[in-house]
Amino acid sequence: MAKQLPDNPDFEPLTRIQVLVAMGVTAVLLLFVAKLWLQFSSVNLLPVIGSPEALLLGLGLGAAITAVSSLVYHVWPAYRQSADLYLHLVLKPLVLPDLIWLGLLPGMSEELLFRGVMLPAVGLNFIGVFASSLVFGILHLSGPQQWPYVVWATIIGLLLGYSALLSGNLLIPIVAHVFTNLVSSCLWKLGNQKVEA
Repeated sequence: MAKQLPDNPDFEPLTRIQVLVAMGVTAVLLLFVAKLWLQFSSVNLLPVIGSPEALLLGLGLGAAITAVSSLVYHVWPAYRQSADLYLHLVLKPLVLPDLIWLGLLPGMSEELLFRGVMLPAVGLNFIGVFASSLVFGILHLSGPQQWPYVVWATIIGLLLGYSALLSGNLLIPIVAHVFTNLVSSCLWKLGNQKVEA
């Protein structure tokens, strides 16, 4: 039995090309904003420090976020409905290899802007983490019924922000974000292919 999403006139079905173009354009815009911010301010980009420890911490954080997200999805009906609507819109038209781009493009561009530039600009403290996380959450607002998705994205932003703040290394939230996007979207896509079959 296929999952029924509520009829929603706010969301028109998108094609695969529209989703891929939107992902690419959004990533380029976020990178452009980050570059402009760095160019016209005295902000220093949070460094990306490659190390096996940072990679493992990022993967561990990504796995934890993915697991908790799955739990929240199953116990919070409003979030589940909000996430299904958003993921149905974004993931349904994509094929499995496209999910690599869904992991990489937002994971890298969003982390560069929100944790790499905005966090140090606002302050490497609780206020900076909170403000950058709130703006990150609001970025995920695609309609008034999407507020649970925004709440969850803000919480994820707090976790990613604190990982950057405590480590001083942008690589950790980048790896966690890419891992979370990639694994969560693969699980959702595979689960919904089985349901629709």
